[in-house]
Amino acid sequence: MSTTLTFAKALNTALADEMESDSTVVVFGEDVGLLGGVFRITDGLTARFGEERCFDTPLAESGIMGMAIGMAMNGLRPVVEMQFDAFAYPAFEQVVSHVAKMPNRTKGKVKLPMVIRIPYAGGIGGVEHHCDSSESYYAHTPGLTVVAPATVQDAYTMLREAIRHPDPVVFLEPKKLYWSKEDLELESLRESVGSFGRAVVAREGSDATLIAYGPSVSTAMNAAAAAAEEGRSLEVIDVRSIVPFDDETVAASVRKTGRAVVIAEAPGFASVASEIVARVQERCFHSLAAPVLRVTGFDIPYPAPKLEQFYLPSVDRILDAVDDLQWEDA
Repeated sequence: MSTTLTFAKALNTALADEMESDSTVVVFGEDVGLLGGVFRITDGLTARFGEERCFDTPLAESGIMGMAIGMAMNGLRPVVEMQFDAFAYPAFEQVVSHVAKMPNRTKGKVKLPMVIRIPYAGGIGGVEHHCDSSESYYAHTPGLTVVAPATVQDAYTMLREAIRHPDPVVFLEPKKLYWSKEDLELESLRESVGSFGRAVVAREGSDATLIAYGPSVSTAMNAAAAAAEEGRSLEVIDVRSIVPFDDETVAASVRKTGRAVVIAEAPGFASVASEIVARVQERCFHSLAAPVLRVTGFDIPYPAPKLEQFYLPSVDRILDAVDDLQWEDA
């Protein structure tokens, strides 16, 4: 029997299911207790599991992260919420200096099984510090697993996988997708949680590959649909896992189509998008009919809400990039 869930409710259900099955899972952060979080991702968890398992913290991200490190070192599986993407920066020193390095520092003797949930990216018209795309900072930090679900089903399964993972996971939640909906066979999903690290083909195509993750996947899908009306077949790859990165699935698609565009909301310079471009060109050079292109945010601080629509990758910008893939040589 299928159940209609929003992206937010899928995350909430995943947290509840893991807390039910594993008593070492604890959830905490700013306003996650009685309020249920600003996006209501933790709604009802305090009432169901008690204040010792889901609780509010002071407005001190570095303190939240430090407490999570200590808990993880001592047998718990903390799931912490950084209320907004740019709110996480005060905790970044803890992430880089301790979360990412502890297992290596101790030669694997001390594991940190913890999840850092970060509502991230744009699409909601948020003011400064409430919309940012910070994935490159985490992806550049060895020792972290970094994932970004783009569907309701992945929101559920990937969060459960993240909580069960033996090492620290940065779990990036696209804010604009919180209200998206899907019908899920929830009971079967509860028995089929898989593993990290694999991309998926979100749409089959033959002429070019659009490579995206998180909030950009839906934009890529819309661009592929628009291109189909013009007779062009675009394949869409949902990366899902930024670190580790699934070179096999991405390269197989690009070798098939011979052309690729990478789409991401973050600024393009020294970004996850530029890393994907490099990896694709290294592995697929002899299959490429044109250079791999990028459609990204601009290299400026995240703009004010009224300018957001001009900053974010759009269907038109993606189709313009596709048009630039040297089709005259095909």
